[in-house]
Amino acid sequence: MGQPDRAEQAHLLIAPRLPSESAVVHDVRMTLQIDCLTIDCSDPQVLAEFWSQALGWQVVFADEHEIAISASSDGDGAIPDLLFLRVPDAKQVKNRLHLDLRPHDRDAEVARLESLGASGVAIGQKGDESWVVLADPEGNEFCVLRTRAGGYAKYEGDVGFPSGS
Repeated sequence: MGQPDRAEQAHLLIAPRLPSESAVVHDVRMTLQIDCLTIDCSDPQVLAEFWSQALGWQVVFADEHEIAISASSDGDGAIPDLLFLRVPDAKQVKNRLHLDLRPHDRDAEVARLESLGASGVAIGQKGDESWVVLADPEGNEFCVLRTRAGGYAKYEGDVGFPSGS
């Protein structure tokens, strides 16, 4: 049995253990997966159309109250679907959860998304960020990240992250 990989190491750090069973390691991994990210909205059709065009995804379910789009035609769950759910209340404040999109060409993608109906949003950026903050037609913020080139870290907080687009 080899060394545990990073996911297994993280699992071991957070796995609950009972004091009386400290010498016995139990596999408590859950069988859950994220099925969809639900986005409250006033017009599911408008947002589903915007995000379908933005991501190149397709509608896999629609009724008068909700529309789901997926990267695959059968919604196989490999990538969570986006579900647009009609709600009576309007968006009030900045979202606490947002999508980060990684393009091949950030500036070209920002221009394309703006042509689809996205708009730039100021949420406290300083102007030297490597990402651009946009909002979809109902004001839900999302970020278009810089292009990932060889040697770049995946996340802004990674040590040794070089700046640039």
